[in-house]
Amino acid sequence: MYRTYAETHIIPALGKRKLRDLTVEDVEKLLADKSAILSTRSLRIIHSILNRAIRKAQVRDKIRRNIVLLCEIPEGRAGRPSKSLTLVQAEAVLKVTERASARMRAYIVVSLLTGARTEEMRALRWHDVDLAGEPDIDPPVPPHVGLVRSVRAGGDTKTRMSRRAVELAQRAIDVLRLLWEARTCGHAQMSRCPCLVFVTRNGTPLGARNVQRDFRKVIDAAELPGREWTPRELRQSFVSLLSDAKVPMEVIARLVGHRSTTVTETIYRKQLRPVIEGGVSVMNRIFPREAEPGA
Repeated sequence: MYRTYAETHIIPALGKRKLRDLTVEDVEKLLADKSAILSTRSLRIIHSILNRAIRKAQVRDKIRRNIVLLCEIPEGRAGRPSKSLTLVQAEAVLKVTERASARMRAYIVVSLLTGARTEEMRALRWHDVDLAGEPDIDPPVPPHVGLVRSVRAGGDTKTRMSRRAVELAQRAIDVLRLLWEARTCGHAQMSRCPCLVFVTRNGTPLGARNVQRDFRKVIDAAELPGREWTPRELRQSFVSLLSDAKVPMEVIARLVGHRSTTVTETIYRKQLRPVIEGGVSVMNRIFPREAEPGA
């Protein structure tokens, strides 16, 4: 993300300036120009990148003072507020996924019923999925997914606290089993399959644009404006639905991999064993398993 901000906004505007010639006016003009198209948060990120870069230059005695610290950050463009699906909307989305591809159906159902980040979903591998669990040991281990990597540089999760194993609701187990049966990789055992769970029709890694495009088709089919929704809002919907079902905020924070409840409450561990439980029973109650055809 920082690289994108630097390459898109900072380097084109200031990249050719000599560091010793950079002025407060230069930086404030950059921020003022960008305030028309970027949010206040984005302007703060640009300010932070410049600040960190110049601090490194100070350490190497290439400049005496950090002029970025003298700059004020203007108010930016109002960003699009994040939102979450209501229970009725979530049920409608789950209903229309039955007509979607096995890949997108599984992606949406698992995202909504586990609260996984979209970057964690795209990096999920089959050997991190356990659809059977270990019911015979003490304590028993339920079916779960290990969210231990992401598509970020280096493959790490957003934070170390984000590494977690989350119990799977029955609907999520069902759609993942269907997707496993439709795979073409040829591996016989899920636990030994290093392949990505979610790939394109050609077997290549699923990109953010692939997910966004197919996700919007499903949202449109649910009679919601697809252009106004993003896949990451499935995670926020997970938080909101559990909160509405009276699940303690501390439990929700653990399920979504937050260090504390602050982020969970205001914006929406390295613990792989035991599997984090507490949300699946509520999700099974909210979204009961579909009856088998002919049952």
